[in-house]
Amino acid sequence: MYLIILVPKKKAAWEKIIYGFNTKWNFPQCVGAIDGKHILIKCPKHSGSLYYNYKNQFSIVLLALVDDNYNFTCIDIGSYGSASDGGIFGKSALNTAIVQNQLDLPENSVILGDEAFPLKEYLMKPFHRRTNQSIKECVYNYRHCRARRISENAFGILTNRFRIFSRPIDLEPNKVVKIVKACCALHNWIRITNKSNYGITTDYEDIENSTINLGSWREDPAPGGLMNLTPIREKNFNNNARLKRTQFANYFMGEGEVEWQYRMVNIQVV
Repeated sequence: MYLIILVPKKKAAWEKIIYGFNTKWNFPQCVGAIDGKHILIKCPKHSGSLYYNYKNQFSIVLLALVDDNYNFTCIDIGSYGSASDGGIFGKSALNTAIVQNQLDLPENSVILGDEAFPLKEYLMKPFHRRTNQSIKECVYNYRHCRARRISENAFGILTNRFRIFSRPIDLEPNKVVKIVKACCALHNWIRITNKSNYGITTDYEDIENSTINLGSWREDPAPGGLMNLTPIREKNFNNNARLKRTQFANYFMGEGEVEWQYRMVNIQVV
Protein backbone atom coordinates (compact mmCIF):
# COMPACT_ATOMS: atom_id res chain seq x y z
CA MET A 1 0.00 0.00 0.00
CA TYR A 2 2.89 2.42 0.68
CA LEU A 3 3.62 2.45 -3.05
CA ILE A 4 0.30 4.24 -3.61
CA ILE A 5 2.04 7.43 -2.41
CA LEU A 6 5.29 7.58 -4.28
CA VAL A 7 6.89 10.89 -5.14
CA PRO A 8 7.75 11.05 -8.86
CA LYS A 9 11.50 11.19 -9.33
CA LYS A 10 11.73 11.20 -13.11
CA LYS A 11 10.99 14.05 -15.50
CA ALA A 12 8.57 11.89 -17.50
CA ALA A 13 6.29 11.40 -14.49
CA TRP A 14 6.34 15.10 -13.68
CA GLU A 15 5.71 16.00 -17.33
CA LYS A 16 2.55 13.88 -17.24
CA ILE A 17 1.28 15.89 -14.27
CA ILE A 18 2.24 19.15 -15.99
CA TYR A 19 0.25 18.08 -19.04
CA GLY A 20 -2.76 17.36 -16.85
CA PHE A 21 -2.67 20.73 -15.09
CA ASN A 22 -2.26 22.55 -18.39
CA THR A 23 -5.05 20.76 -20.26
CA LYS A 24 -7.58 20.40 -17.40
CA TRP A 25 -6.89 23.48 -15.29
CA ASN A 26 -5.13 25.83 -17.73
CA PHE A 27 -2.01 26.44 -15.66
CA PRO A 28 1.30 25.64 -17.39
CA GLN A 29 4.44 24.16 -15.82
CA CYS A 30 2.58 23.08 -12.68
CA VAL A 31 3.76 19.88 -10.98
CA GLY A 32 1.23 20.01 -8.15
CA ALA A 33 -0.95 21.99 -5.77
CA ILE A 34 0.02 22.05 -2.10
CA ASP A 35 -2.09 22.42 1.02
CA GLY A 36 -1.61 21.85 4.73
CA LYS A 37 -3.72 21.12 7.79
CA HIS A 38 -3.32 20.80 11.52
CA ILE A 39 -4.49 17.31 12.50
CA LEU A 40 -5.97 17.76 15.96
CA ILE A 41 -5.03 15.25 18.64
CA LYS A 42 -5.64 14.82 22.35
CA CYS A 43 -2.83 16.17 24.50
CA PRO A 44 0.00 13.58 24.48
CA LYS A 45 1.42 12.64 27.86
CA HIS A 46 4.56 14.45 28.99
CA SER A 47 4.71 16.49 25.75
CA GLY A 48 4.69 19.94 27.31
CA SER A 49 3.90 22.56 24.69
CA LEU A 50 5.37 20.72 21.68
CA TYR A 51 1.99 20.05 20.09
CA TYR A 52 0.22 23.16 21.41
CA ASN A 53 -0.89 25.27 18.42
CA TYR A 54 -2.05 28.82 17.79
CA LYS A 55 -5.69 27.89 18.48
CA ASN A 56 -4.87 26.57 21.94
CA GLN A 57 -5.30 22.98 20.83
CA PHE A 58 -2.89 20.11 20.21
CA SER A 59 -1.95 18.98 16.72
CA ILE A 60 0.51 17.59 14.24
CA VAL A 61 0.78 19.06 10.75
CA LEU A 62 0.08 17.40 7.40
CA LEU A 63 1.47 18.93 4.19
CA ALA A 64 0.37 17.32 0.95
CA LEU A 65 1.21 17.80 -2.72
CA VAL A 66 -1.64 16.85 -5.06
CA ASP A 67 -1.57 16.03 -8.77
CA ASP A 68 -4.02 17.09 -11.47
CA ASN A 69 -6.39 14.22 -10.63
CA TYR A 70 -6.79 14.79 -6.86
CA ASN A 71 -4.19 12.16 -5.90
CA PHE A 72 -1.56 12.74 -3.22
CA THR A 73 1.93 12.55 -4.68
CA CYS A 74 3.81 13.58 -1.55
CA ILE A 75 2.83 13.90 2.09
CA ASP A 76 4.84 15.28 4.99
CA ILE A 77 3.23 14.45 8.33
CA GLY A 78 4.41 14.89 11.88
CA SER A 79 5.58 18.47 12.40
CA TYR A 80 4.74 19.72 15.89
CA GLY A 81 1.62 21.86 16.15
CA SER A 82 3.64 24.46 18.05
CA ALA A 83 5.86 25.11 15.02
CA SER A 84 5.35 28.36 13.14
CA ASP A 85 2.95 27.73 10.26
CA GLY A 86 5.06 29.98 8.05
CA GLY A 87 8.17 27.87 8.67
CA ILE A 88 6.69 24.40 8.35
CA PHE A 89 7.08 24.18 4.57
CA GLY A 90 10.64 25.49 4.74
CA LYS A 91 11.61 22.64 7.06
CA SER A 92 9.65 19.97 5.19
CA ALA A 93 11.16 17.02 3.36
CA LEU A 94 9.48 18.19 0.14
CA ASN A 95 11.11 21.61 0.25
CA THR A 96 14.48 20.05 1.07
CA ALA A 97 14.15 17.68 -1.88
CA ILE A 98 13.30 20.56 -4.23
CA VAL A 99 16.11 22.81 -3.03
CA GLN A 100 18.64 19.98 -3.24
CA ASN A 101 17.37 19.01 -6.72
CA GLN A 102 16.53 15.44 -5.68
CA LEU A 103 13.27 15.14 -7.65
CA ASP A 104 14.44 15.75 -11.23
CA LEU A 105 11.76 18.40 -11.70
CA PRO A 106 11.42 19.86 -15.19
CA GLU A 107 13.02 23.26 -15.66
CA ASN A 108 10.85 26.23 -14.61
CA SER A 109 8.18 24.00 -13.06
CA VAL A 110 6.18 25.31 -10.11
CA ILE A 111 3.95 24.27 -7.22
CA LEU A 112 0.80 26.25 -6.42
CA GLY A 113 -0.04 27.20 -2.83
CA ASP A 114 -2.29 29.62 -1.00
CA GLU A 115 -1.47 32.46 1.40
CA ALA A 116 -0.14 30.00 4.02
CA PHE A 117 2.94 29.35 1.86
CA PRO A 118 5.92 31.52 0.92
CA LEU A 119 6.41 32.90 -2.58
CA LYS A 120 9.41 31.23 -4.17
CA GLU A 121 10.66 30.64 -7.70
CA TYR A 122 9.25 27.11 -7.50
CA LEU A 123 6.16 27.96 -5.38
CA MET A 124 3.59 30.43 -6.67
CA LYS A 125 0.99 32.06 -4.42
CA PRO A 126 -1.77 34.60 -5.21
CA PHE A 127 -1.24 38.32 -5.37
CA HIS A 128 -2.26 39.96 -2.12
CA ARG A 129 -5.98 40.64 -2.31
CA ARG A 130 -6.87 44.32 -2.04
CA THR A 131 -9.63 46.62 -3.25
CA ASN A 132 -7.64 48.30 -6.02
CA GLN A 133 -6.25 45.16 -7.61
CA SER A 134 -5.32 45.40 -11.29
CA ILE A 135 -7.08 43.37 -13.98
CA LYS A 136 -3.90 41.38 -14.51
CA GLU A 137 -3.64 40.50 -10.83
CA CYS A 138 -7.32 39.53 -10.64
CA VAL A 139 -6.98 37.25 -13.66
CA TYR A 140 -3.81 35.68 -12.30
CA ASN A 141 -5.46 35.00 -8.95
CA TYR A 142 -8.43 33.38 -10.69
CA ARG A 143 -6.22 31.14 -12.84
CA HIS A 144 -4.06 30.29 -9.83
CA CYS A 145 -7.11 29.45 -7.69
CA ARG A 146 -8.67 27.37 -10.49
CA ALA A 147 -5.66 25.04 -10.45
CA ARG A 148 -4.78 25.23 -6.75
CA ARG A 149 -8.32 24.26 -5.72
CA ILE A 150 -7.38 20.68 -6.65
CA SER A 151 -5.56 20.29 -3.34
CA GLU A 152 -8.46 21.80 -1.41
CA ASN A 153 -10.83 19.30 -2.99
CA ALA A 154 -8.47 16.38 -2.37
CA PHE A 155 -8.49 17.22 1.34
CA GLY A 156 -12.28 17.56 1.18
CA ILE A 157 -12.68 14.09 -0.34
CA LEU A 158 -10.27 12.65 2.23
CA THR A 159 -12.04 14.06 5.26
CA ASN A 160 -15.51 13.28 3.89
CA ARG A 161 -14.59 9.64 3.32
CA PHE A 162 -12.58 9.01 6.49
CA ARG A 163 -14.61 10.18 9.45
CA ILE A 164 -11.72 9.79 11.86
CA PHE A 165 -10.94 13.42 10.98
CA SER A 166 -14.32 14.59 12.33
CA ARG A 167 -12.88 15.07 15.84
CA PRO A 168 -9.48 15.20 17.58
CA ILE A 169 -7.78 11.80 17.44
CA ASP A 170 -7.25 10.25 20.86
CA LEU A 171 -4.04 8.34 20.11
CA GLU A 172 -0.31 8.83 20.55
CA PRO A 173 1.26 11.03 17.81
CA ASN A 174 3.24 8.17 16.23
CA LYS A 175 0.00 6.21 15.74
CA VAL A 176 -1.78 9.28 14.36
CA VAL A 177 0.99 9.63 11.77
CA LYS A 178 0.45 6.03 10.65
CA ILE A 179 -3.32 6.50 10.44
CA VAL A 180 -3.01 9.69 8.36
CA LYS A 181 -0.56 8.01 5.98
CA ALA A 182 -2.91 5.04 5.61
CA CYS A 183 -5.90 7.30 4.88
CA CYS A 184 -3.96 9.20 2.21
CA ALA A 185 -2.79 5.93 0.64
CA LEU A 186 -6.32 4.50 0.67
CA HIS A 187 -7.62 7.73 -0.89
CA ASN A 188 -5.19 7.25 -3.80
CA TRP A 189 -5.90 3.53 -4.10
CA ILE A 190 -9.64 4.10 -4.34
CA ARG A 191 -9.21 6.80 -6.98
CA ILE A 192 -6.66 4.86 -9.02
CA THR A 193 -8.49 1.53 -8.98
CA ASN A 194 -12.11 2.71 -9.12
CA LYS A 195 -11.95 6.10 -10.90
CA SER A 196 -14.71 7.20 -8.57
CA ASN A 197 -15.28 9.40 -5.55
CA TYR A 198 -18.20 7.23 -4.38
CA GLY A 199 -20.68 10.05 -4.69
CA ILE A 200 -18.36 12.73 -3.30
CA THR A 201 -18.32 15.47 -5.92
CA THR A 202 -15.66 18.14 -6.35
CA ASP A 203 -15.99 21.82 -7.20
CA TYR A 204 -17.08 22.33 -10.79
CA GLU A 205 -16.83 25.51 -12.82
CA ASP A 206 -19.79 26.38 -15.05
CA ILE A 207 -17.94 28.74 -17.36
CA GLU A 208 -21.03 29.41 -19.49
CA ASN A 209 -22.89 30.88 -16.52
CA SER A 210 -19.77 32.16 -14.72
CA THR A 211 -20.47 30.20 -11.55
CA ILE A 212 -18.71 27.64 -9.40
CA ASN A 213 -20.78 24.67 -8.28
CA LEU A 214 -19.36 23.57 -4.96
CA GLY A 215 -18.47 19.95 -4.30
CA SER A 216 -20.76 17.83 -2.13
CA TRP A 217 -18.04 17.48 0.51
CA ARG A 218 -18.55 21.16 1.34
CA GLU A 219 -22.14 20.44 2.44
CA ASP A 220 -20.88 18.65 5.55
CA PRO A 221 -19.92 20.67 8.63
CA ALA A 222 -16.23 21.49 8.72
CA PRO A 223 -14.41 18.48 10.20
CA GLY A 224 -13.74 19.06 13.87
CA GLY A 225 -10.40 17.29 13.68
CA LEU A 226 -8.69 19.64 11.22
CA MET A 227 -7.55 23.26 11.20
CA ASN A 228 -6.18 25.35 8.36
CA LEU A 229 -2.67 26.74 8.38
CA THR A 230 -2.55 30.46 9.05
CA PRO A 231 -1.71 32.87 6.21
CA ILE A 232 1.81 34.25 6.42
CA ARG A 233 2.70 37.90 5.96
CA GLU A 234 5.76 38.30 3.79
CA LYS A 235 7.41 41.69 3.50
CA ASN A 236 10.56 40.80 1.58
CA PHE A 237 9.62 38.71 -1.42
CA ASN A 238 12.34 37.10 -3.48
CA ASN A 239 12.69 39.30 -6.56
CA ASN A 240 13.10 36.35 -8.92
CA ALA A 241 9.95 34.77 -7.50
CA ARG A 242 8.01 37.99 -7.98
CA LEU A 243 9.27 38.24 -11.55
CA LYS A 244 8.22 34.69 -12.30
CA ARG A 245 4.71 35.28 -10.96
CA THR A 246 4.47 38.43 -13.08
CA GLN A 247 5.53 36.42 -16.13
CA PHE A 248 2.69 33.99 -15.49
CA ALA A 249 0.30 36.93 -15.08
CA ASN A 250 1.45 38.41 -18.40
CA TYR A 251 1.05 35.03 -20.09
CA PHE A 252 -2.56 34.76 -18.87
CA MET A 253 -3.29 38.18 -20.35
CA GLY A 254 -1.70 37.27 -23.67
CA GLU A 255 -0.86 33.95 -25.29
CA GLY A 256 -2.35 31.92 -22.43
CA GLU A 257 -5.63 33.84 -22.20
CA VAL A 258 -8.89 31.86 -22.00
CA GLU A 259 -12.01 33.67 -23.11
CA TRP A 260 -14.06 33.01 -19.96
CA GLN A 261 -11.51 34.29 -17.43
CA TYR A 262 -12.87 37.84 -17.40
CA ARG A 263 -16.43 36.64 -16.81
CA MET A 264 -15.27 34.52 -13.89
CA VAL A 265 -13.75 37.55 -12.17
CA ASN A 266 -16.57 39.91 -13.28
CA ILE A 267 -14.29 42.17 -15.29
CA GLN A 268 -15.41 43.94 -18.46
CA VAL A 269 -12.50 44.13 -20.93
CA VAL A 270 -12.82 46.60 -23.82
